[in-house]
Amino acid sequence: MSASVAPWTMPPVTPQPANHDGTMEVAIVGPITGVETIAIGSAIMEVKRLRRAYGSGRWRKLKGFASVCLLDGTICKAAVHWYEAHGVGKKEMKIKRLLEE
Repeated sequence: MSASVAPWTMPPVTPQPANHDGTMEVAIVGPITGVETIAIGSAIMEVKRLRRAYGSGRWRKLKGFASVCLLDGTICKAAVHWYEAHGVGKKEMKIKRLLEE
């Protein structure tokens, strides 16, 4: 006797308002593609702040492309940047620019 499994659905997203520096918190809707490393460790200008805020680890600044949900509910492609460390995860993901589809 096998139970049918409902397909997985994305939970509702709640995008955040723009930050003081003009960037916007991101609600990622799909996978991040074209991931590239921008900087690692001491090459990151804000590595001291990241270690104080989130803990030590091998910090990296990364960039990629993803479908994002904007404040008005619009879903579009965007270039995104974020910081990541092993054992800490993705932090401070930002939309850098919206892309034409």
